[in-house]
Amino acid sequence: VQLQASGGGLVQAGGSLRLSCAASGLTFSSYLMGWFRQTPGKEREFVAAIRWSRDNTYYTDSVKGRFTISRDNAKNTVYLQMNSLKPEDTAVYYCAARRTMTVVTNPAAFGSWGQGTLVTVSS
Repeated sequence: VQLQASGGGLVQAGGSLRLSCAASGLTFSSYLMGWFRQTPGKEREFVAAIRWSRDNTYYTDSVKGRFTISRDNAKNTVYLQMNSLKPEDTAVYYCAARRTMTVVTNPAAFGSWGQGTLVTVSS
């Protein structure tokens, strides 16, 4: 399984970014897909997850109403649309895949990871 994340960058507070994660080597539609983030000295934090479709999405409280996770099973890609960004959203963002659709927020439950993409939100 390979996951390739992209779309990070520098944005001002209040701005938007869209992260993408292209997956290969798996039956994409059968995997729970998630986004996590991490800042130096802190543990990796759950951000969002999606099961089969956008009707089955889950978010950490701090991003609800601002971030949207979606997936395109035809393209083997998962997205994270981030709006109304805040400086506290600054982190390296990772996409992850879990072989079953059971929703969990523990990073250890996800078996495959992308390389991470840096999001920096300036105030």
